[in-house]
Formats: sequence, C-alpha cells, structure tokens
Amino acid sequence: MPEIVVISGVAGMTGSLVARRLLDRGCDIIGFDNYFAGSREEISLLTQYENFHFFPYDLNDASQMDELFRFVTAKMEEFQTSPSFINCAAVVHTKHFYNPEDTFLTNVVGMRDSLHRAIEAGFLKYINCSTSEVYSMNSWMEGGVREDSPVLLATAEQSLRCSYATGKLLTEHFLKDCVNRGLIKGCSIRFANVYSPTEAHDEHIIPYIISSLMKTNSVVLLENAKKTIRTFLHNSDSCDAVIALLDNEKSLDGSIFNVGTSEEISIIDLVAKIAKLIRIEDYLIEFSGNRTADPPRRLLNVEKIEKAVSWTSKIGLDIGLRQCIEYRMKRG
Repeated sequence: MPEIVVISGVAGMTGSLVARRLLDRGCDIIGFDNYFAGSREEISLLTQYENFHFFPYDLNDASQMDELFRFVTAKMEEFQTSPSFINCAAVVHTKHFYNPEDTFLTNVVGMRDSLHRAIEAGFLKYINCSTSEVYSMNSWMEGGVREDSPVLLATAEQSLRCSYATGKLLTEHFLKDCVNRGLIKGCSIRFANVYSPTEAHDEHIIPYIISSLMKTNSVVLLENAKKTIRTFLHNSDSCDAVIALLDNEKSLDGSIFNVGTSEEISIIDLVAKIAKLIRIEDYLIEFSGNRTADPPRRLLNVEKIEKAVSWTSKIGLDIGLRQCIEYRMKRG
C-alpha cells in the first residue's frame, strides 16, 4: 500500500529533493508550488515519475486548495490510508525576508490553513519546515544555540527582515498546539543556511559568490561580511533530516529540531575557498551597504535530532562547494 505525502513548495530545493527520495521508495507524492522561488526544471524531472502528481497552485488561493484537497481525499479513499503533509513553502528564500505582507500570507495564514485542512481531511502527520532565523540576535552561544534557548528578536525599527522569522515562529506554535490537542502528529525543523548544488537562483550567498567570481573575478559584499561567520548545510543532509523525522513517530510530538552543521567559516574565507576551487588567483572583494540586526555568528546545537533519529550532516563544505561549482560550469 503506497504512502501518500503532500508537499507544499515542491519546486523548491528542499521540497523537490524530498519528493524525489520519497518517490524512489514508492510513495505517492502530491506536490504543489506557485513557482515564486521554485524551479520548473525540478518539476520536469519529478513529472517523469508515474506516482508524482503536480499542481501549479498557490498556498493562499482558497479555490485551488479546495481542488487540491479534493484530489487528496480521492487518493485517500483509493489507497485506504492517511497522508502526511510536508510544509516546504517559503523555507529559506530571501525574497520573503523584507516583505511582511507576503511573509504573513504564506508563512502564517497559508501554513495555518494547510494545517487545518490536513487535520480536517484526516492526515496523520505534518512536518513544518521552519528556520534558524527565529534565533535572530541570539543566534550563537558556546556549543551552539539550542531549541529551548530564549529567542531575542529584532524589532521593526531595526530590521523588517525579522518579519520572516516572526511568521515562522508562529507556525511552530500553531503546530505544537494542534499536536498537544491530539489533532495530528508533527514537528518543526529549524534549518540553518541550506544550500543546494542545483539552486536556480543567485540570491543566496554561495551561488551568488560562485556566479560573481565566474563572471567578473569580483564579489560585492555587505560591510557586515567583514566579520560575519556562518555554517552551511548541504540540501541532501537537510532532506535526510526531514525524512528521518517523518519516519520516526516518537519525534512527532510537537517538538522543534535544529538541523545544521558545526563547520563554521567566515564569509571572507568562503570567498577565498570558492576562488581557490575555481582556480582564480586574483579576485576583488568590494564592500557596500549594511544589513541591520544581522548577527555576526550563527551556530546551532543539533544534539537533539542526533539523539532522536541518529541524524548527522554527512557532506562537508569542500565537497558541497565543488558540486555547486561543477553544476554552474556545466550550465555555462
């Protein structure tokens, strides 16, 4: 009997890879995406699977969601099983960071609506992809920030960027409340700086640096970058975490899980590392602009998920960067 999994944001880097892995193990995947930040190329690859059903739908379009859930209900009756929902909509894309209206509609209204629809339809599980952005100005401490660490958010006077984090934080409350009331099983995942070799956009720092160096032998960074240190998590590892939690019912008690790596690097050193891998000896870094309320360091403690499902990151930054560079060189 095939397992049914519904995935929002299925054209994005996390949603598409999770879908592919679940399809390979025989799951029936119902995915939808409005292509706000997703890749049509990824969808064309997924549609080669007979058990993949795609809807070019918007999470905030009620009539489209009505039609989608009617399709899901029919599948439930056909397979006599309860589906799972993986919320990958607006997981990490920077297009959402500074637009409170879109952030609110997708991350708060849309997520809450999909959660309630899933409960009403009789779904068994709901995996909520959140973000480490919720830690905001309290994003580092010795040994890494933990899931139960107090959150210190920036205000609107400091940065509109935190509207994104605030919305994601609310989704964690929505899910935990529904789990506590026995309405559904689920958990939330706080990802830290996920990157993918096949990322379609250059807005994120790794693909931006690669593309910029390849085109101009130079990179323009914010002034903050002079002291910024980050970790970077390969999308393959982040998807492993999603599936491991989906498969572990003991973890679906409303808990929140950090998913990241301890391999820290400064943005300046990241540019140097990428330049070396591309074999560029002479490159220029320019600094322009400043981002307010930007923590100089972000490090997550991942002991909780390591203990819960034996998950750990496997792909180091050197290997991941080589994959990213190779992909972009092939695309020209």
